[in-house]
Amino acid sequence: MTKQPQPPAPPATEPFDPSSATVVVVTYDRSALLARLLDSLLAMDPLPGRVVVVDNASTDDTPRVLDAYAARFAEALPGGLVVHRSPVNTGGAGGFSEGVRVAWELGATWLWLMDDDVEVVPGALGRLGRWAERFRSVQPRRYDFDGSEFYWQYRQSTALGIPIPFAPAGFDASGFRDMNSGCFEGMLVHRDVVAEIGLPDPRFFIYWDDAVYGWLASRVTRSVIVDEFALRRTREIRQWDMGVRHLNASSDRYRYYILRNRGIMRHYYRAHGALKPVRFALGTLLTIAKELVRLVVVERTVRGTSNLWRGLRDGRRIARDRSFATMPPLAPAPAQPSGRLR
Repeated sequence: MTKQPQPPAPPATEPFDPSSATVVVVTYDRSALLARLLDSLLAMDPLPGRVVVVDNASTDDTPRVLDAYAARFAEALPGGLVVHRSPVNTGGAGGFSEGVRVAWELGATWLWLMDDDVEVVPGALGRLGRWAERFRSVQPRRYDFDGSEFYWQYRQSTALGIPIPFAPAGFDASGFRDMNSGCFEGMLVHRDVVAEIGLPDPRFFIYWDDAVYGWLASRVTRSVIVDEFALRRTREIRQWDMGVRHLNASSDRYRYYILRNRGIMRHYYRAHGALKPVRFALGTLLTIAKELVRLVVVERTVRGTSNLWRGLRDGRRIARDRSFATMPPLAPAPAQPSGRLR
């Protein structure tokens, strides 16, 4: 398996300023979990400069909850709480695309992305800031709902277009590992990276959006996962415990998009000269096999397979769409021969 050349890390930058960071949260119909996250953000030390919440057309009392927190954030943070209410549910992908756009336009130097079903570990931003002085795309670790260490597959096979499940879980003395993926539960990314790779693609709706975004980031700067716990999941998910790794329960919607969105992934890989059609097709078959195992072992049912086949069909239709264009950069690329951020 050919390993992608790793972009170099940028030189040491100025000391990290927590107030230069904007937290971007996407929420939908989980007001109780959102309130728990907002409380944890207010309890942080140091605090970020601003929090942006994208309300994905929630139908519960989320707007009222956000209104109730506005004054507290205005007192605690220089930039306060910025709420963007979407008229329709655009999924996690659409929410993070909009949230990143808002934060970037507000001038955030660092963007810290997270869902509404986590809470922040005290002191996390300060600890991540030490890594932000060396790298411009940083992924922290997180605790699972039961307090155990959550293993996230931080390496992906570009040829197959799937995560590498046997990537080492431990860290050496350096305290970090190179990654070529991303997760919108905790990803900390510099605005220069966002400018070069553009916004997250809202067309994913859910699934693969953060993996592709992290992959794009790793092509322009050295991306790392660090041995720092920053988040704790606050929602219990049924899962199959395999020791270090877990296989979570899913849903019919996820089963559809995990295959449908491989059509979008193909366009990104092709646009960046990384597509290997035969191997990518093998990766699709492995994805189907994994989802079948998830159905039988975790969810203990055989119902739901029709969503896989619908997703596969629609993904092929997207892959054949010659008019499909990947997300553009937000600013002209740096005038460097390598095209990589320093």
